[in-house]
Amino acid sequence: MDVAAREPQAKCGLEWRVTVPEGASVTVEHDAGVAARAWAWLVSCVVAIRVAVAGFARKVWKIGADDPRRAVHGLKVGLALTLVSVVYYTRPVYDGVGGNAMWAVMTVVVVFEYTVGGCMYKGFNRAVATVSAGLIALGVNWVADKSGDKLEPFILSGSLFLLAAAATFSRFIPTVKARFDYGVTIFILTFSLVAVSGYRVDQLLDLAQQRMSTIGIGIVICLAVCVLIWPVWAGQELHLLTVRNMEKLAGAVEACVEDYFAAGSAKPAAAASSKSEGYKCVLNSKASEDSQANLARWEPPHGRFAFRHPYAQYAKVGAAMRHCAYCVESLSSCARAEAQAPEHAKRLLGDVCTRLGARCARVLVEASASVAAMTDPKTVDFAVADMNTAVHELQGDLRALPPVLLALEPAAEMSLMDAMPLFTVASLLIEISARIEGVVDAVETLASLANFKQVEDGDDKKGQTTETKVHPLNVQDDDASAQENQTMKHAEQEHCNTTVK
Repeated sequence: MDVAAREPQAKCGLEWRVTVPEGASVTVEHDAGVAARAWAWLVSCVVAIRVAVAGFARKVWKIGADDPRRAVHGLKVGLALTLVSVVYYTRPVYDGVGGNAMWAVMTVVVVFEYTVGGCMYKGFNRAVATVSAGLIALGVNWVADKSGDKLEPFILSGSLFLLAAAATFSRFIPTVKARFDYGVTIFILTFSLVAVSGYRVDQLLDLAQQRMSTIGIGIVICLAVCVLIWPVWAGQELHLLTVRNMEKLAGAVEACVEDYFAAGSAKPAAAASSKSEGYKCVLNSKASEDSQANLARWEPPHGRFAFRHPYAQYAKVGAAMRHCAYCVESLSSCARAEAQAPEHAKRLLGDVCTRLGARCARVLVEASASVAAMTDPKTVDFAVADMNTAVHELQGDLRALPPVLLALEPAAEMSLMDAMPLFTVASLLIEISARIEGVVDAVETLASLANFKQVEDGDDKKGQTTETKVHPLNVQDDDASAQENQTMKHAEQEHCNTTVK
């Protein structure tokens, strides 16, 4: 009887377990009532909400910790809105601008941007568009009013149609779209409001004057807060973005070569280090570079960025880096490809390819250091000369590779076909070195246009000594490795000749 009694009890003891994130769980008995199931569901919902809120709080904290200027930007917007609200709260100012004081608040909301260049771009476009559209609308209303009651609506409607159509079409012009797209939109909006409201409003001149005054107040407050309190300059952001991309591209070139020649022994061919994917940042930064270069033109001189600083040249440097990054992407795909060259073939070109990859990375690091310090890139020429020497060495080894493979493998045709991925990698490295020279040319042009500081000989030697310590790619190590490589190849050639005999 006890056993029989336990069996139904065991069957009735089935449980439902509700699992939520963070490992928390709620157990619900199968034979529980409606109240117990409702309580368990409520507890699981509370736990899930708590986990979601905690995760969202961690993400928000990480965003603010990564760049505190984002949090400061929110405080600056709040301060600007607080200051402009005084226009609405103060009775003398409110009586002077009337009910249009709210236009100052709207101006702060739409004009305030993260960078100084963005704020000045929108502020200038809004001011010019508002003034020009208001004056044209007043002139059209004056002409329509003098034409009589019958022709007035036709003149107003016709002018609205023509100006709105022409202004909208002008947005397709590349120069207008790049620099005055926001201004054209404000022009259409302002002209439409003033022209249409002028038909029913008697004191149109006072209305236009009040709206222009409030918009001017909003623009002045925006510029004052954005420039005077922890400003974020678009030109400086563009400068730092170029330096970071060049460093990431240098790391990607060297890492891709190391991944390819270490694929057979150290790690699988499909694995790729995060450093080797730095070229993706270069390929995805075109929109950001163009936007920041466009906004930086509106900024006044600040810091090391003088008046008429060649911000457009940064876009050309970025284009040269993307031209190089496309080859690096192909090199990275070769390192992750399933079809790999035999290990004995990789060993024949492993040293010289690794050395060429290191020297290519050194050229990019030297160029990025020159841009970061805004100094004349003198040391880059020596790094380019070392890179070209490694290129000539690789080309010589490529010409000597087929006879060596014919001597090592009885099936000559199959050996050459298997080694084709190795020829592809070597050819990509040679092409990357040629495109890196294009990056160096763009950097030298930037240095010339921006009048980068000339480095004295004493400072140049110190820089070379420091660079040698940070990047152990000096000429002596390269010569030693080259001599060791030649010795190994000479011994391997003698072995091949003995085998053939």
